[in-house]
Amino acid sequence: MKEYKINTKDLKDFCEVLKVGDKVYLSGTVFTARDAAHKRIFEYLESNRPLPFEIENSVIYYAGPTPTPQNLPIGSCGPTTSKRMDFYTPKLLDLGLLATIGKGERNADVTKAIIRNRSVYLCAIGGAGALAAKCIKNCEVIAFDDLGCESIKKLELEDFPLIVGIDSLGNSIYKK
Repeated sequence: MKEYKINTKDLKDFCEVLKVGDKVYLSGTVFTARDAAHKRIFEYLESNRPLPFEIENSVIYYAGPTPTPQNLPIGSCGPTTSKRMDFYTPKLLDLGLLATIGKGERNADVTKAIIRNRSVYLCAIGGAGALAAKCIKNCEVIAFDDLGCESIKKLELEDFPLIVGIDSLGNSIYKK
């Protein structure tokens, strides 16, 4: 297992290099989206409306941060269970999404889409949202403000600690 410091702008160059279990310290722009936001993204896609951010070459973090305390960029921001987004993920990967960040296993369709698109699934540490928030330098709601914590947010990360959960070949830390 190796360690990498990667900026999201350069992630495309690393997707096929990263192997299951590698540690990644990710910096750069990431977008949050959970269940309700994914549902709305798909409503936009079905009606040919422009999406609130460019999916191609982006990273989605399955998180719904808590309210922001005074003098901090964000509240606690830990991962949510990725499986709840499995229905949506293959299509987004096929549209050019580079990576997803969350926790827990993914289904076979997601794994096939990861392989097909040479992308990766990155795992964040569950239960450590307050610690993860220390790596988030900026947070801006960019869409679906009415969804509260499930609105889409643009985050700026600095050395956000992750583990490669599924690599571009489909190897998974969850397979026994």
